[in-house]
Amino acid sequence: MSDFFAHETAVIDEGCTIGTGTKIWHFSHIMPECVLGEKCNIGQNVVISPNVVLGKNVKVQNNVSIYEGVTCDDDVFLGPSMVFTNVINPRSAVNRKNEYLKTHVGKGASIGANATIVCGHDIGKFAFIGAGAVVTKEVPDYALVVGNPARQMGWMSEFGHRLNFNDDGIAVCEESGEQYKLENNKVSKI
Repeated sequence: MSDFFAHETAVIDEGCTIGTGTKIWHFSHIMPECVLGEKCNIGQNVVISPNVVLGKNVKVQNNVSIYEGVTCDDDVFLGPSMVFTNVINPRSAVNRKNEYLKTHVGKGASIGANATIVCGHDIGKFAFIGAGAVVTKEVPDYALVVGNPARQMGWMSEFGHRLNFNDDGIAVCEESGEQYKLENNKVSKI
């Protein structure tokens, strides 16, 4: 008896680690040597490649591909059909498996539907990547980025609300009431 749920159509290769309370849905493939934390939710038709590491409570929506070299901290949200790449210059006839670039997604970050994260560019904690964005550079903590290529449009709270900073560089989340400070183009929670 396992401590996680896997739909009968899911393929789970030997050698992966799956945390207690994790759910893996229809037609998903969990490959060897990957690590899924506790209470993750892996949607339908998801591929998680070898050596990927997901923290606790990571939500992976349908049709997501998470390729080798990706790590996600706790509480990350990966929207429907978003994708990570792992090679900058892929060619079918050239084997570049030794050239995979790493991408790290910080705690609490959200990546919208159909977004693409080009490998080698980390996503900061609580960052918010808009639907369809194509991320081609590092994304700071709490940053809101949208478009192709993705450009920063503002800052987001840990509850997912846009932050509006006053002249003193202070903003308050409309839902939680938590305060944030903007200083030297970096946001931190007070």
